[in-house]
Amino acid sequence: MHRPQTETRRTFLKKLGWAAAGVVVGGTGIDLAYEKHWVEVTAPRLTIRGLPAAFEGLRLCQITDVHHGPYLSLDRVEELVALAMRRQPDVFVLTGDMSHRAEKYVPPVWEALGALRAPLGTWCVMGNHDHWHGIEASRRGAERSGIGELRNRAVALERGGARLWLAGVGDLWADTPDLSAAMQEVPPGEPAILLTHNPDFAEEMDDARVKLMLAGHSHGGQVSPPLIGPIAVPCKRKYTRGLVRTPVSQIYICRGLGMATVPFRMGSRPELAVIELTRA
Repeated sequence: MHRPQTETRRTFLKKLGWAAAGVVVGGTGIDLAYEKHWVEVTAPRLTIRGLPAAFEGLRLCQITDVHHGPYLSLDRVEELVALAMRRQPDVFVLTGDMSHRAEKYVPPVWEALGALRAPLGTWCVMGNHDHWHGIEASRRGAERSGIGELRNRAVALERGGARLWLAGVGDLWADTPDLSAAMQEVPPGEPAILLTHNPDFAEEMDDARVKLMLAGHSHGGQVSPPLIGPIAVPCKRKYTRGLVRTPVSQIYICRGLGMATVPFRMGSRPELAVIELTRA
């Protein structure tokens, strides 16, 4: 089904390209080369209504938009994986766009991500770039690395005799998100966290059992000059970054770790989010 987009991909890329040229000509290229390596480990503490007591303080490490390819090397991916492992979360969640530009980058990045280990597992959804540059290779890579794909389905995380559901939907641009299928196994009254690559899916998400959504895709704007803000974002601007209220829930949009279109960031540092859940 065709969905109207806030900005077409072509318009977004054109705007970001012109922004890149302007910034570099303006003499700030040295600063940009540094910022793309300056990872911020954030620690959002998010309230979940109906969270079972056994899950109080649960820590989810969100990894998104790695974009391994010409702009981000495999050595850098391995460094980022090691950084994430040092956080020792209870569960890892990957919200799409692990590779960039070509299928040759797909198997190595999933092999590197296979080092992510947590007591409640490592789970993922695929993003538009995972589809564009080799979705079958991405799915094989995730499976070989022991990473479970939540494509329109849910799993129950169990701790202390209680359950918290983790669900995921297909990508909004390159796949078919099916919320009904994703939530089919979730009993009434039990809380769920929903993974989606594109935060614009929040506009369609109408299930009250979903107490939190996690997304990427936006890169936090990636090029966001002071006093101007993001030049272009591939989603609604209110879903550019951080915690946002949605029509029936809340969504956290992580800025991600990699880059697309241009090989730098400005005013939008790479982010590794280690989210702590607390009861309402």
